[in-house]
Amino acid sequence: MTASQRLNRYVAAVTALGAVACGVVLAFAPNGVAQFGEHELLVFALCALLGELVPLKVYRRGAEGETSTSMTFAFALMIVGGVEAALAGLLLANLIADTLRRKPVQKVAFNMAQYAISVVVASVVLSVLTDVPRTSDFHFLPGDLPGILAAAVAFFIVNTSLVAVVLALVEDVPIWRVLLGDWLEQASTTGLMLGLSPIVVLAADYSLPLVCMLFLPLYAIHRGGRAAITTEHQAVHDALTGLPNRVLFRDRVEHAIRAGERSSRGCSVMLMDLDHFKEINDTLGHHQGDRLLQEVAMRLRATLRASDTVARLGGDEFGVLLHGVVDPARAAAVARTLLERLCEPFAVDETTLQVGGSIGIACSPEHGADVETLVQRADIAMYAAKAASSGIAVFEPSQDHHSPRRLALAAELRGAIERSEIVLSYQPKADLRSGRIVGVEALARWRHPQLGLIEPSEFVPIAEQSGLMNTLTASVLEAAVERVAAWRSLGHELTVSVNLSARSFLDTGLAEDIPALLAAHGVPPECLELELTESVLMDDPLRARATLERLAAIGVGLSVDDFGTGYSSLAHLKRLPVDTLKIDKSFVLDMAEDEADEAIVRSVIELAHNLGMRVVAEGVESAATWMRLAALGCDLAQGFHLSPPLRPRALLALLEAERAAPAGLVAQ
Repeated sequence: MTASQRLNRYVAAVTALGAVACGVVLAFAPNGVAQFGEHELLVFALCALLGELVPLKVYRRGAEGETSTSMTFAFALMIVGGVEAALAGLLLANLIADTLRRKPVQKVAFNMAQYAISVVVASVVLSVLTDVPRTSDFHFLPGDLPGILAAAVAFFIVNTSLVAVVLALVEDVPIWRVLLGDWLEQASTTGLMLGLSPIVVLAADYSLPLVCMLFLPLYAIHRGGRAAITTEHQAVHDALTGLPNRVLFRDRVEHAIRAGERSSRGCSVMLMDLDHFKEINDTLGHHQGDRLLQEVAMRLRATLRASDTVARLGGDEFGVLLHGVVDPARAAAVARTLLERLCEPFAVDETTLQVGGSIGIACSPEHGADVETLVQRADIAMYAAKAASSGIAVFEPSQDHHSPRRLALAAELRGAIERSEIVLSYQPKADLRSGRIVGVEALARWRHPQLGLIEPSEFVPIAEQSGLMNTLTASVLEAAVERVAAWRSLGHELTVSVNLSARSFLDTGLAEDIPALLAAHGVPPECLELELTESVLMDDPLRARATLERLAAIGVGLSVDDFGTGYSSLAHLKRLPVDTLKIDKSFVLDMAEDEADEAIVRSVIELAHNLGMRVVAEGVESAATWMRLAALGCDLAQGFHLSPPLRPRALLALLEAERAAPAGLVAQ
């Protein structure tokens, strides 16, 4: 039997039992409902109706919920008029409220049935333990309170349990888990409402109009509940888009994983960020960027099911939780739909914008059984999608095969820097007119005692994440400047280029440390060149410009590396104190055969020269490319046609050989 079939049978059984309970009360009620002509009962019945129509707002399970004061007055009706009064007042209030809200007939019938069963059970307990309702001036005596409270507890347990079973069947989880959670959560709301019933009756015994005064504290509770909901909402939702934030997203993933463990249904987590959002934000302004994020949020939410969650995790990063989706292929199909919707143009304040995205997918339990692992692996998959330009990637263990190695390297890196295991090789740069080597680029490698040479692409991210980037940069600068000083002492006037990460570049102490370093080794500032990628300059243009101006004041050279692969422009770069552009090798490698690549290289050379900049072409691997670059007026070249990266002794030998050779021989 399916969960849906079990739910339908349960609802039908409760509805039938509720109808039987109503029939028994109507058949054997001692007073019938004629006594509703009494003012006291009529007031309580009207209050029960008002309580159903205007429920109190509460916050449960990380979401807004409601509780009704109708049970307070329904139980007061039982104390004053007996089971038939309570049943008539509560069912009528429920019927009117549910009808006005246009609830399905099946749900209306179930709600009335579960209230009927709860009232009848409570009335049985009340009649066994007390003589309530009494016909004297006071409807109950102090000695009746234990019995009244026991009847209230019976009402609470039966009513909460009947509803909890529905939730358990809907979520397909063990009933006892939901029962425990619901009893604990409802005790402070429904239990409190039932506990007020004797107070309502006492107030009516003293003065019937006094009952209306009870709505003042209830109204205060209502206002306080709404305020609490607003505060809670703001704490777990993104202010710009209204989507859940990172805190609520992780909480919902946690609940989905736990629910999956109970039902074997699992879930899928996606992490997505937008392509080129930074450029849109910088070009059109933050207002347009914010409006775009709002439009993206609405489109994602409209594409997903109501049971799924889309959250803004920060910046242009979004998270998606798919409930009950454990098949990576199905999750990938949803991701493709999201990307298709995302690629449709956005109309933002009369501007048409188009963005793409990269989505990483991790499924529970296959890829992780806890929030941290699942989110981390979705993040790894997202970066794999970016690297492959595929748009979508499902996590695979091979994407994270360096994790144990990375942890070990992170633990060893500080000691490696201190032990001078970070060694430099130098790739020559030659003047295309003379063919003479005029500079070198310093390339760091980690000479690990057991693992051999480790590339910077592996250990530089570790240095950034572990806070060692500035220490590593200082070590590389020290070694490079020391080596230039040694070459100068032998008569070789070279410049050395050192690549800077974003963290090192924006370090405020860099402009103070470099002059001291150069002075200590007697090296002129113009012999040191600092290379930065376009992304470093574009991430925070104002701060980058200020830092560049401080470095330029020292007299060191400043170069933009891998030019053409980012989103900067010469119009932007002309405002920066940059000396040199390095054309990315992706344009240089095939320029001798590819007219489009050659056109790009020619344009960059001409525009850079017009702005007073030198141009370096990297990736020169053939004589044809060398000759074509020389014809186009490029200033410098580096690549395997000239020389691969060399250790200091091998480079010195090359320099000595060049000194003895006729000018331009190396370029031939």
